[in-house]
Amino acid sequence: MRAMAKHDYYEVLGVDRTADEATVKKAYRKKAMELHPDRNPDKKEAEEQFKEVGEAYEVLSDPEKRARYDRYGHDGVKTAFGAGGFQWSDFHHFDEFGDIFGDIFESFFGVGFGGGGRAQPGGRGRDLRASVALTLEEAFSGTEQTIAVRRLEACEICRGSGCKPGTSRRICPTCRGAGQIRIAQGFFSIATTCDRCRGAGEIVSSPCPECSGAGRVEKTVRLKARIPAGVDEGMQLRLAGEGEAGPGGGRRGDLYVSIRLREHNRFVRRGADVFSEIPIGFAQAALGDTIEVETLRGKHPLKIPAGTQSHTLFKIADHGMPNPGSPGGPRGDHYVRVVVHTPKKLTDRQKELLRELAALGDEKISEEDKGFFGRVKDSFEKFKKEIIEE
Repeated sequence: MRAMAKHDYYEVLGVDRTADEATVKKAYRKKAMELHPDRNPDKKEAEEQFKEVGEAYEVLSDPEKRARYDRYGHDGVKTAFGAGGFQWSDFHHFDEFGDIFGDIFESFFGVGFGGGGRAQPGGRGRDLRASVALTLEEAFSGTEQTIAVRRLEACEICRGSGCKPGTSRRICPTCRGAGQIRIAQGFFSIATTCDRCRGAGEIVSSPCPECSGAGRVEKTVRLKARIPAGVDEGMQLRLAGEGEAGPGGGRRGDLYVSIRLREHNRFVRRGADVFSEIPIGFAQAALGDTIEVETLRGKHPLKIPAGTQSHTLFKIADHGMPNPGSPGGPRGDHYVRVVVHTPKKLTDRQKELLRELAALGDEKISEEDKGFFGRVKDSFEKFKKEIIEE
């Protein structure tokens, strides 16, 4: 029989040659759903078209294959498939489109194709996640934290083999050690993981009494994690090789530690900068002064110029957070907002002096206590409320 001429892969999926990966994937899903064999039981050509869009997606979803196809056409990718051309065993995206392929394999073969939940012996262990809560001071200076992790460890009795001591694994009689079995039905021919050995090619005839043949047991372990100075909320640290032990003696996964920061009672952090607020008196604001400010690096003198207004922001350079990626690099800054403090109670002499001061400045002050002092206090409380609500 004369071979059918191949169509252009871009035309098969109905996309432009400049289409990005997401567009190609969306187009394939749409075409595959339209040509699904279950939706076209009376159209024999739908099976071939269904296979054709699978071949087109297999090439265009792979950057290397796509580049060869763009340059050389079908001749550039013919070596990617066997002598008989594209077969479904060449398709590497079944897990991506379980909604399309799952029912086909269920109805044809009685097996699902949903997502590789089985761990292959000798494979890599799972990655794990944990979190630590730090004070701002700990994040500033760096610290060491002990983390409790529940993970699968290699069984100490069988050393991860899953076999009872004195016994060993034997070749799987179902797949004869291949780990896969090939199933053919209609236009599909595909290799699937052996159900008996789960892809290992071997079976445990005498399971270890400790792990029941799994080769791994669940344990809680305590690990020490070094937290670098400068870490921020939401950052992740990777502890290589501290995840779960791999099945069949495979290498460990990794542990990812998320950073959380506890709220501080005096400081607020914004990226690498730190903010704080400090009250000063009328006289200090009017005449100027030098005060001590608490920072994460210790106390630091801050000069208040004469005539400073309430809520003025001052910067103390390099007293913020260090850079976790560059410990010796530039730090953030510490910003101090000064708030002119309004006293709640004044002696008669203090009131007299303030009235004299107001008179010298041509300010009219009511004799009632609610006058000048009350208005200042009310204004300050209103301003604080506005800041909180922002």
